[in-house]
Amino acid sequence: MIKLLIVDDEQIEREGLQAILLKGYPELIIEQAKNGKIALEMIAEFQPDLVLMDIKMPGMNGLEAIERISADYPRIKFVMVTAYDTFEYARMAIKLNVKDYLLKPSKASEIVATVGKVLIQIEEERKSLETSRLQQDVLQRSLPLVETDVVTQLLFDHVHEVHLEELVGLLDIPTTNEKLVMIVLLPPGSENFYSAIKEKVRQTGSGWVGALNGRQLPIIVFREPDKSFRAQAVVLAQKILSLTKADVGAGWFIGIGNAYDSLDQIRQSYQESLIASMDTTLHVKYRFYSDVPVLGAALDGHQVKQQEKQIFDQIRLGQWEQVHTNVMSFIQRYENEGVDLLQTQQRVLELLWIASRVLSDMGVEAETPLYSFQAQDYRQLSAESGRLLNRLKQTYVEYNDRLEPDTIQQIKQHIINHSNEDISLDAIGKKVGLSPFYISKMFKEQLGVNYIDFLTECRIEKAKKLMGDPEKSLKEISFEIGYHDPNYFSKVFKKMCDVSPTEYRKTLLGKKRLSVDEI
Repeated sequence: MIKLLIVDDEQIEREGLQAILLKGYPELIIEQAKNGKIALEMIAEFQPDLVLMDIKMPGMNGLEAIERISADYPRIKFVMVTAYDTFEYARMAIKLNVKDYLLKPSKASEIVATVGKVLIQIEEERKSLETSRLQQDVLQRSLPLVETDVVTQLLFDHVHEVHLEELVGLLDIPTTNEKLVMIVLLPPGSENFYSAIKEKVRQTGSGWVGALNGRQLPIIVFREPDKSFRAQAVVLAQKILSLTKADVGAGWFIGIGNAYDSLDQIRQSYQESLIASMDTTLHVKYRFYSDVPVLGAALDGHQVKQQEKQIFDQIRLGQWEQVHTNVMSFIQRYENEGVDLLQTQQRVLELLWIASRVLSDMGVEAETPLYSFQAQDYRQLSAESGRLLNRLKQTYVEYNDRLEPDTIQQIKQHIINHSNEDISLDAIGKKVGLSPFYISKMFKEQLGVNYIDFLTECRIEKAKKLMGDPEKSLKEISFEIGYHDPNYFSKVFKKMCDVSPTEYRKTLLGKKRLSVDEI
């Protein structure tokens, strides 16, 4: 129901307008005010959609009343009613965004027609607001999917800059702050804690939670400007561990990587968080990477880190020969530097543990590598390390052999068929029984394109086909292909096609008309 307020100091005018309008629009709810001051008092309770405002009234005139009402209730629309058809009134009305005006006296048909135009505007705006609200509801429901996919892509793949920028915007977190990764290790059977952990992070308003894979749950944390990253990370770790109650010490642990300025460095923090979570027997159930003891201090720390990073990436890519070469080179370097054998064995064991964790992220459940004895010399350490690496490699190969050969093609077809829906790597993973990280890796490896980029290509191709229908608006098309924000759709389209959707459509429809004319 639309509410209308008539403001005029002459009762006969008010009654006449009300009678005319109720005859033309019987569904209207109409109230009256005899001056601007009373109108101001009535606005808050009555909440009209439209006000018919007389200009010349004693005390507060109509223009002043409109100005004061508009300041507090900008959605209310106004039609000016006046016996004075002067330029100055018209100029002031335009300035106050008055929708139309009626001159006294007006014919009943003119009054009904003028008010009718504004009523149509009100109805259209209501529909638009309702559509926007529904779209916002859909967007809010899809944000958890967006969040887990962004974490997956940042830690294990590459996110196209336009997607990252817009997805980060949707998640409403300032990425200019430093960011770090925390890995939460959960004991077997604790998957039901996932939602509770996600809610704890959501309450802080400064983190993204990734998909739970095996026992590992990655969290990207954005540092709050007024806190040190250590203080913020400790508070969050304690909040998460508080969920465990009596379970603390039974498999729960949190590893915390260093904070970095750029999202491009977030994988480094992830790797550090894995290293920090190696020893879960500590009394305090969280540890920072910076607190991990440095073994072989004589070595070049930067070069060691680079070697660690290479091993991480090679495991993800399945390059086991290079992994073997790097680990052997690692051992050789420690031997050449004269590092104590026991320290070297512990350091290499950390790398092997990291390898098993990376495999776990990919959905490959490998046994935790352990040395069965204390090596007596570096030759024996190399041989035993090679044996443990081969066991990890064999687990990886057997996992791949169990996969259906056309799994990725099935996933590709699923994305093509459902690209207009809120598809996430996590949802696809549950459908085919694979981890999101592994799907991301295999998709890129077998098809040569990133999962998000492929999904975008499918949506843009559908958009191009829909643009051939002149009856569909670009806003309708953006929703139909799976985007909840038309501005985001326009930005992605221009990035992919080098022209805006409007420019592309003009060209497309122009060609169609040309073809018809030629026939």
